[in-house]
Amino acid sequence: MTTVHVPAVRTSAADLSVWPASTTEPAPGDLAVSGVPLAEIADRFGTPVYVLDEAEVRERCRTYRHAFPDADILYAAKAFLCRAMVHWIDEEGLGLDVCSAGELELAVTTGFPPDRIVLHGNAKSPHDLDTALRLGVGRVVIDSPSEIARLAAAVGPDGHQKVMVRVVPGISAGGHQKVRTGTDDQKFGLSIADGYAQHAVTRILDQPQLELTGLHCHLGSQITGVEPYLVAVRRMVGLMTRLYEQHGLVLRELDLGGGHGIAYRPGEPALDLTALARGIRGELADACAAAGLPRPRLVIEPGRAVAGPAGVALYRVLAVKHTGDHVFVAVDGGMSDNPRPALYGVRYAPRLVGRRSAAGPARVTVVGRHCEAGDVLASDVDLPGDVHPGDLLAVPVAGAYHLSMASGYNLVGRPPLTAVRDGHARLLVRRETLEDIGSRDVGL
Repeated sequence: MTTVHVPAVRTSAADLSVWPASTTEPAPGDLAVSGVPLAEIADRFGTPVYVLDEAEVRERCRTYRHAFPDADILYAAKAFLCRAMVHWIDEEGLGLDVCSAGELELAVTTGFPPDRIVLHGNAKSPHDLDTALRLGVGRVVIDSPSEIARLAAAVGPDGHQKVMVRVVPGISAGGHQKVRTGTDDQKFGLSIADGYAQHAVTRILDQPQLELTGLHCHLGSQITGVEPYLVAVRRMVGLMTRLYEQHGLVLRELDLGGGHGIAYRPGEPALDLTALARGIRGELADACAAAGLPRPRLVIEPGRAVAGPAGVALYRVLAVKHTGDHVFVAVDGGMSDNPRPALYGVRYAPRLVGRRSAAGPARVTVVGRHCEAGDVLASDVDLPGDVHPGDLLAVPVAGAYHLSMASGYNLVGRPPLTAVRDGHARLLVRRETLEDIGSRDVGL
């Protein structure tokens, strides 16, 4: 480990508003996270490289537990997962929301209690379900009618499995059309409007080995307003009321999913967690009182809001190209380590680190090294006009959906991930090598 001593001097809050809270500027042009200079990390581990602030992750877990003291908080593993992250989440008292046998097995073999894990997925494979049952997962969220019979058969007549039903409440919310999952025109869940959700509940009640504990819904991602969640509470309690009237069923749990929006650039909106918690508690209390139902236990599933702001991605500039009115700054990564700009048009705020520049700002587009015109990491951003090959660029808010969505495009290998805390940097996930890639190629 490397130990450094960096004065804890913050620049203006506006400059670093989307960076980890531990970010300091020990010298003009330099940035350090948790006391570790980013330039030092790039030199030690190479680039591209991801940096994750452990203390920031843990603090965000505690913020959720404080905001929702009477709820179960499940970290959405799809945002980012590794063995160290599993330990942090466990030690901070959160549960896990997983979407595959791979995520589940990694968590359990790392020592995470399986009864604090919920398995999601719109198309769970037989292997997913078999692994969940073998490891004793806490809940399986039913996402389609056919899954009920398959799960019941896998459990067997003498077995027992707690389940929830994923409900589509008919609410459009989220930062991009591709991440809006609360409407009836996408692949997830069972609709209230067409009666499929109610029908699924009836079928589950006919399977004695399946115990229905509650309902689940997930509206989408990058939601920055509270109102969609309040509408969801009303509609979900409305469905609970109908189920009670029809079956005498009192459900103990209501999972409202996640999708809590964060800011990727200074000035962008983010979901107010305190307002969300206050609003949901009040709406749930009022709706249940009006229906004459006991309040179910809330379940919340943040992922991006825990990991995203804790991460930074570092790149080396490889080329600077002037084409007409455009300046393209090409780096040694791209869509293989961050496909989100190409998928959703996400915009980032990269910054030159490692040296001080006296040059005025220039409007540039930061692009990747891959063979796609859409391999753009940040469009129309300001960098110093003297940016040149060899410079180091840092991109904040890179802790979620970067390594977890990284690919093998152009066989460049996925970057390593390091953790920083209290002046120390350590490797959590090593760089993928050509030997790693070649070992899977067994066709000769």
